[in-house]
Amino acid sequence: MSSKNALNRPLFRSWSIARRLTLLYAGSSVLMLVLATTYLYWSLVENLTREDNAFLANEIQECRRLLNQNTNNEDLLAYEIHIEPAASKFIKYYVRLLDDRGRILLETPRMADVVAVSSFPAAIATTEIPMRGTFWKSGAGDWYLLMSARAEVNIEGRAPRTLHVALDVSMDEALIASYRRTLLVVVALGILFSCAAGFFVARKGLQPLKEITKATDSISASQLHERIAAKAWPEELASLARSFDQMLDRLENSFSRLSQFSADLAHELRTPINNLRGEAGVALSQARTPEEYRRTLESSLEEYARLSRLIDNLLFLARADGPITSIARTACDARKAIEVVREFYQALAEDRGVEVICGGEATLEADPVLFRQVISNLLSNALNCTARGGKVSISVQRQDDRTVEISVSDTGCGIPAEHLGKIFERFYRVGQARSQQPNASGLGLAIVKSIMALHGGTVSVQSELGKGSTFTLKFASAGVSAAARR
Repeated sequence: MSSKNALNRPLFRSWSIARRLTLLYAGSSVLMLVLATTYLYWSLVENLTREDNAFLANEIQECRRLLNQNTNNEDLLAYEIHIEPAASKFIKYYVRLLDDRGRILLETPRMADVVAVSSFPAAIATTEIPMRGTFWKSGAGDWYLLMSARAEVNIEGRAPRTLHVALDVSMDEALIASYRRTLLVVVALGILFSCAAGFFVARKGLQPLKEITKATDSISASQLHERIAAKAWPEELASLARSFDQMLDRLENSFSRLSQFSADLAHELRTPINNLRGEAGVALSQARTPEEYRRTLESSLEEYARLSRLIDNLLFLARADGPITSIARTACDARKAIEVVREFYQALAEDRGVEVICGGEATLEADPVLFRQVISNLLSNALNCTARGGKVSISVQRQDDRTVEISVSDTGCGIPAEHLGKIFERFYRVGQARSQQPNASGLGLAIVKSIMALHGGTVSVQSELGKGSTFTLKFASAGVSAAARR
C-alpha cells in the first residue's frame, strides 16, 4: 500500500491534527537522518576499502618492478617480502612469491599460519593492474583483504611468478562496527528527539487554532455583535477569522430580521384578534337584535378573511424560500396577462380617479398564476399610492440582452430614499403606507421579490418624492429560459 493510500485510511483521518503533524514531522526528520547516516556509513566503508585496495595494489606493483628489472634485485626483493612487512608497526600485511608450479619461493614469516595459498583468489594477468581484493575471514575471526597477481621475471627462460598479498583489516572492521553502533544510537535518539520536537512544534503551531476555537465558543446568541478578526492571527487563520466574522454578520442580521419579523407578525395578528374580541365582547355585553348580531358576524368574517390572507401569504413565502421549491413555467404572453390584471382593477382605478395604461408586447417563460400575482401586487400598491387624477403605467420591453423588462410606474407620493433598501422586507411599510393602507400586511413586495427569485429574475425600484415610483421586473425571454433548462 502506498503512503498516500495509508494517509487516506479512516484510522489516519480520525487522528488529531497535532498527531498527524507530529507523525509527519518525525517521519520526515527520521527519513533525512537515516539517509544521512547511511551515506556517512557507506562513505566510511568505501574510503577504507579504497585505501586498503590501493595499498595492496602498490605493494604488488613494487614487487613486479623488482622482479622485472634484473637479477641483482634478489636482496631488495627479499627485503620487500621478508623484512619490511614484519617490521611494520601500524599495518600488518603479508607477501608471498610462488613459482609457476605453485611452490613457495619467498614469503613473510608466519604467513603460512595466517593465510594458506588456497585461500587466495585466482591471480590476474601480468599486464593487468589490480583494483579490488577479496575479503576473507580466518578461523580466529580476523578479517583480511587478499589480492593476487602474476609478475614477469626479467630472466630468459623463467616463467612468470605469482604474488600473494594479504592485509589485516581487523582494525578497520572493528572501526566500522563501532561506527555502525554509534550511528544506530544516533538514529534511535534522533527518532525520540524528532517525535518530541514534532509534538512540541505541532502543539505550538496549533495554539492559535485553540485560541480561535475558544473565542468562537464564547459567542452565544446574545453576543453576535462580537468579532474575532480584530486580533492579530497567523496568516492561515486570518482568512478563517474573517469568514467567521462574515458569518456572524449574516447571523446577526438574520437574528435581527427574525426578531423584527416576530414582532411584526405579533402586531399583525394582534390587531384582528383584538378586533374580534372587542366586537364579541360588545355583542355579548347586552341583548342585541338579530340585525346587530348579523353585522357583528359580518365584521368578524372580514377579520377572519384578513387573517386567512395573512396566513396564506406567510405560507407562500415559507414555501418560496424552501431549497427545493420549483415552479411550472410556460410560454406566457406578458401583455395579455397584464390586461387581465388591469381589467380586474379597472373598477377600483375608476373609483379612485386613476388612469391605468399598458404598452409593449413580449413573450416570457413564467408561471402564469405567479406572474399575474406579481403584477397584481405592484398595481395594487401603485393605485393605493396615487392620488386622484394620477396615472399608473405598465410597460413591456424586450431588451438587447434577450431579457424581458416590465415596469410599473405611478405618479404617486414616492418613497423616501432611506426606505428603498427595506421595502422588500416582510411586514415593512413606509409611514405613509401605514396611514393610507391600514389593512395591508406589508407582505406584498416581499412576495414579489420571492416570486422573481423563483423565476431567476430580479426586481428593482426607483423613486422620487412627490413624483412617483417605478418598479422594474426583469425576466428571461421564452427562448433563453427554455435553452437554459435544457
